[in-house]
Amino acid sequence: MDETRRLIRVRARHNKPAFKRRGLHRKTKLEDVWRRPRGLHSKQRRQFKAKGALPRPGYGSPAAVRGMHPSGYEEVRIFTPAELAGLNPESQAVRIAGAVGNRKRAEIQTRALELGLKVLNAKDLVRAVEAPVEEEVDEDE
Repeated sequence: MDETRRLIRVRARHNKPAFKRRGLHRKTKLEDVWRRPRGLHSKQRRQFKAKGALPRPGYGSPAAVRGMHPSGYEEVRIFTPAELAGLNPESQAVRIAGAVGNRKRAEIQTRALELGLKVLNAKDLVRAVEAPVEEEVDEDE
């Protein structure tokens, strides 16, 4: 576990350039996703220093911690409480899917707490689940 923590620290400390698409600042239609510069006269393709770095193999994070949450857990996306069965609390953490409603979310959170699993996007659902239903009172009485 100490080696994993060290590698996560190395990954966080790793000074990666923000790989920017050429001409992104000029046109609003261009998405902020990497596209390889292919122009014949492109300064970025020719790797002029001030024109931005190209993605290279050396910029990757260590393979042992690739895709891992910064807390050191492997993220598992959950949609139903039944999916919590068989998860390892020492190495896996739960992320509840965004499409899950409050009632089922509360169920998943309480079940994960019983199993000793960490919920990465836990919400305080006391008000949402236990909110008293207001009864209509006639004002004529």
